[in-house]
Amino acid sequence: MSSRSQYTHFSDANSAWQSVASKQREIDKISRELLALPIEKFRKIAYKPPPLPEDAPIPGKDLNITQGEVSVRDGTRISIRIYKPLNPPDAALLFFNVHGGGWVIGTPETEEAQNRLIAVKCNAVVVSTDYRKAPEFPYPYALNDCYDVFLWCKSNASFLRCNPDKIIVGGGSAGANVSAVIAQRARDEGIHGIIGQMLNIPVMCHPAHFPVAKYEYTSYEQNKESAIVNAARMHWFWSQYLPGAEADPDASPLLASSLRGLPPTLVQVAGKDPLRDEGMAYAEELKTCGVPVTLKVYSGMPHAFYIHPQLQDSIDYLQTMVDWIRQLVGPVKGIN
Repeated sequence: MSSRSQYTHFSDANSAWQSVASKQREIDKISRELLALPIEKFRKIAYKPPPLPEDAPIPGKDLNITQGEVSVRDGTRISIRIYKPLNPPDAALLFFNVHGGGWVIGTPETEEAQNRLIAVKCNAVVVSTDYRKAPEFPYPYALNDCYDVFLWCKSNASFLRCNPDKIIVGGGSAGANVSAVIAQRARDEGIHGIIGQMLNIPVMCHPAHFPVAKYEYTSYEQNKESAIVNAARMHWFWSQYLPGAEADPDASPLLASSLRGLPPTLVQVAGKDPLRDEGMAYAEELKTCGVPVTLKVYSGMPHAFYIHPQLQDSIDYLQTMVDWIRQLVGPVKGIN
C-alpha cells in the first residue's frame, strides 16, 4: 500500500451535514445514555426506526407489507417483513435485506425507506429479516439466523412469488457485514441465485485484524469522534458481537481467503465514518478479484447519515440503490 493517503479528504466538512449536526448531537447524547443501561433494561425500551422521507411509498396505496416468521436451525422463530408491489410480477426479483444496528439493536424496519422504495421502483419482492441480537446472542447467531432465512426464501420462492435464481442480498452497517458473509458462504456451498450484493456503510473487519500492510486504514483515528457511530461505539458493538475478537472471516469478511466468484457489488461509503476505509478496502479487493464494483462515497457524511432523510445525500443514497439494481437487472416494466 502506498504511504500516501487516498481517502482522508473524504472527511472534509460537508455544509449540508452542518444543517443537522446540532440536532444529531442531541440524539447521540440520548443514544449514549440508552446504550449505557444494563441490557435487560435497554431491551424494554421500544425501538424507533429512522424517519421516512416525505415521499416514501405508502402501504396499501403503493405497496403491500406483511409480517411473517421463519424457523431457523435450532427451531427459533425469526421475524421477517415482506414488501411487495401492488401487482408483483411472477418470479420477481428478490431483495434480501439484513438490517443494521451493530448486531445489537434494530428491526426489519430499520431500513424501511430503502425497502419500500426498492419494492416499488424495482418491482421487487423485499424480505427484511430480523435476527437474534448480541450480547445475549453473540456471533454466529446473527449470521446463522440470516443465512437460514435466506435459504428459506430460496426454498419458498413460489410462496413469495420471487425468482430463486434472481436474488440480491444486502444491508447496512452490521447488516452489510452479514450480507457479505452470506454471499461468500453461498458461493462456497454452491448455493446459486445471488446475482448481486449491496453493501451500505459496511462493517468489513474487526479493527484488531485489519490488514494494515495491504490497505489504507486511517478512518478509525481520523473519524473517531464522528457523529452517530464514533470509534468508541463501534468498538463497543464489536465487543458485544465478537467478545473474543477472533480473526474469523465469517465475522470479518475482508479476511476471506478470496473474493473471487462473488456477484456484482454496490458499495456505499460515508466519508466521515470510522468504517470508511474498510468499505473502501473491500471494494478494492473485490475489483482485484475481478468482481464488478460500483463504489459511491458521500464526502463529509458520518455513518448512517441517511437517518436525516431531507439531506440531498440521503436522497442520493436511496436513489443510487434503485439505479444500481435497475442497471443490474435491466428495465422494469411499467416503472419510470
